[in-house]
Amino acid sequence: MPDEALPPDGLSRRTMLRRAGLLGAGLAVAPGILGVTASAAPPPRGGYRWLAGDHHIHTQYSLDGRYRVIDHVRQGAAHGLDWMVITDHGGPTHARIGVERVHPEIVAARRDVPDALVFQGLEWNIPAAEHGTVFVHPGREEVRVLKEFEGSFDGIVRNALTSTPANEALAIAGIDFLAEALRRRRIEDVLFLANHPARQGIDTPHEIRNWRDAQPHIAVGMEAAPGHQAAGIAKPHGAGLSRGYYFMEPGPDSFPAYPPASYRTFGGFDWMTATVGGLWDSLLAEGRPWWVTANSDSHAIYGDTAVTGPGSNFDRDGKLADAVHGTVPDLTNADFWPGAYTRTHVGADGHSYRAVMAGIRAGRVWVDHGALVAGLDIRLRTADRWAQDSVTLGGVLRARRGTPLELVISVDLARLPNWAQFVPKLARVDIVQGEVTGPVADRDTFSAPKTKVVRSFTVTATAGTAKFTHSLGRLDGPFYLRLRGTDGKRVAVGLGGAAVDPAGPAMDVAGDADPWEDLWFYTNPMWALPA
Repeated sequence: MPDEALPPDGLSRRTMLRRAGLLGAGLAVAPGILGVTASAAPPPRGGYRWLAGDHHIHTQYSLDGRYRVIDHVRQGAAHGLDWMVITDHGGPTHARIGVERVHPEIVAARRDVPDALVFQGLEWNIPAAEHGTVFVHPGREEVRVLKEFEGSFDGIVRNALTSTPANEALAIAGIDFLAEALRRRRIEDVLFLANHPARQGIDTPHEIRNWRDAQPHIAVGMEAAPGHQAAGIAKPHGAGLSRGYYFMEPGPDSFPAYPPASYRTFGGFDWMTATVGGLWDSLLAEGRPWWVTANSDSHAIYGDTAVTGPGSNFDRDGKLADAVHGTVPDLTNADFWPGAYTRTHVGADGHSYRAVMAGIRAGRVWVDHGALVAGLDIRLRTADRWAQDSVTLGGVLRARRGTPLELVISVDLARLPNWAQFVPKLARVDIVQGEVTGPVADRDTFSAPKTKVVRSFTVTATAGTAKFTHSLGRLDGPFYLRLRGTDGKRVAVGLGGAAVDPAGPAMDVAGDADPWEDLWFYTNPMWALPA
């Protein structure tokens, strides 16, 4: 937005940030200073509407939150989101009164921003593990089911956070409870996704497999990239911490086999996802779905002037007082508004709650940072000119042995400025391929040695659509494919070595990691199986 188009207060704050050296440095600035992300939704691709969303958002109903529900929903919609999940922290106060008191505000947001699909959920303190998003389809019993679930299975409420077999069993019982509520039609749908899974090293490989296997239609995936992406911006222009607050060290409940690198992010992405041939690939190599998403984990917005209002009594009210706004942007806040930096794109067959949840469950999902690309259409297909069968993200292509296959990639390049007011440039697209080797004998396995980057495409176009085709040869055994893309500004040899990943995301530098100068997208996989 040009200076002359800004209101006086916006121009004043832009001038302050320009003098501080923020503008032009690739850093994000507060909403209202540069306006919101320009977002023109692309037309339906491959038969689906790709709806952007965020399943991890905190409000004043979290003790460390700040904003009203309507603030997040309006901001998310302004930044191009079609769906959002309100996920305030589970705990004694939220279980007692918060889950009920936030509900009318969610209902009001659905009414006041009718183009946005606003789910009610919560951030589950998973017994014996990290956090997770649990959210339900709107309906008559959405509050009652969430309240019962939180009161009976939340790790803080039940004092069940330590890594013990009994607490792990309680987590499975919680997922089973959700399945039973769905079976009895108390709710129309429900999903569970693990949040920031590698941050503390306490989500063990066997726990993830156990969640998935207990109720695979409910426990469907994990965050590929955590929120809090502004935390790594260097001082004095930021908090000078680590992207996603990934600065932890192993604790007494951490899985001892995880390497030190697992506690860091790579290009803003969690180690489980960013490592080619790592934990995520070890799950996919079993031939079973486990999807990845990304979100803001929004609490307090980078560069915003809001502070918690006076007179807050969280235990009494179940929420903090409404925020009040001052005049000084707080550059130590670690979050971006929903949709301003991180987006989860879901291939849906319509604009509805049901369609979003079905799309996530089916794995029709890709994620990006900084609006790196405007759209993707990925097709795994038979290369028979007379009879082409194809699948997109999350799909399984079944064909006779010996059938020639190919991967067709279409990328709509970014054409509008993102929140940091530049148009991102996609530099490269990578294809990751792995063999399907079947169920593992050791459920704490977190490697897939037969997975590697098999081809990279350099993107030379600067506008329009970039198209690539990769021949996969003749089908002779089961395998899967997934894609990632990068702006190419920070790359390094992957943790598995150059033969596996010659130019992957670099480990983020604690205290100096500008999220806008290191952008990636990741897709969910597709499988090819001999019929």
